[in-house]
Amino acid sequence: MNPRSAPVARSVAARRAALAAVLLAFAPALAPRNAEARQRARRSRAAAPALASGAAGATAPASADYAARPEVHAFIDEMVAQHGFIEAELQAVFAQAHYSADALRLIAPAPPTFKRSWRAYRARFLDAQRIREGLRFWRDNEGWLAYASARYGVPPEIVVAIIGVETFYGRITGGFRVIDALSTLAFDYPRRAPYFRGELEQYLLYARESGIDPGSLRGSFAGAVGLPQFMPGSIRRYAVDLDGDGRIDLQSNPADAIGSVASFLALHGWRSGEPVRFQMRFDSEERLAPLVAAGIEPRFTIGELTGYGIASVESVAPDLPLALIDLPNADEPTSYYLGAPNFYVITRYNRSSFYAMAVYELSQALAAGR
Repeated sequence: MNPRSAPVARSVAARRAALAAVLLAFAPALAPRNAEARQRARRSRAAAPALASGAAGATAPASADYAARPEVHAFIDEMVAQHGFIEAELQAVFAQAHYSADALRLIAPAPPTFKRSWRAYRARFLDAQRIREGLRFWRDNEGWLAYASARYGVPPEIVVAIIGVETFYGRITGGFRVIDALSTLAFDYPRRAPYFRGELEQYLLYARESGIDPGSLRGSFAGAVGLPQFMPGSIRRYAVDLDGDGRIDLQSNPADAIGSVASFLALHGWRSGEPVRFQMRFDSEERLAPLVAAGIEPRFTIGELTGYGIASVESVAPDLPLALIDLPNADEPTSYYLGAPNFYVITRYNRSSFYAMAVYELSQALAAGR
């Protein structure tokens, strides 16, 4: 690692000028592209100590002043080289970023002694209030839901259920400054630092493209934003301006949130008109172990599953690929279902079978309430 002095002048006036520049402009500048490989190597060397620390979770910050940290300097180098950012502007951004112990606490994995329960998880999302407010959200946005469904092939109830599970239809979108959450997780959470550095990169690009102050946006402890809780990379790849007003607004525009959820699912392979999951019977839990180990990506036909003692309670197309979905219930018996391709697509939004099943069951409750 080659730490260098911050290019921002050390006088107070110069620091204020740099901050004003990022708040008012946050515009790109051309940078020599032949330095890209060198800067990437510097970033990798800077990241190595944190990643080699051996900690699975958070580590105490080397310094709460992100603008002064060598690994942040290396990250800025790469942003300048790859994307043409102005170095002083990024220094000003990170000078305003704050370490968030709360973000690290909330993202930490559950302790090994924790016993997951599908029934307990389900109860959090399939309650009378969430169903009632979901039906209200559906009524208030019926036209946009119908438009998005026609455009992307995703049923309205699935879109409403995802927004309901994510943010209670926009009521709970998170109070963390995104720059604080992502800086903390990118530089002080070795377990997933590469992922969050990628999302920090995407966030700075998104802020520049949208003309927003990177210190102004608030979201979840993981940096997810708006009604659908899109990470910055998902905003740039999948978000859409459904109402055609010339801007994508996931914070306060339900139309854009609805369209973006449908766009995400469609681009991840949603199969219009097909089921999500099937109830099943089995003759021996021991025979299910190889199917659990095979994962949740559908790859077995119903004919192949009969060899494991499985039968579907509902009619299944003979060529439809399926996966065994196991949902533990702590000390109670595990719940089992057959997941179709559309179930797998929902897990691309949040990589949890609990999440996907809660979305599906809430969607069915909402559809029944119509």
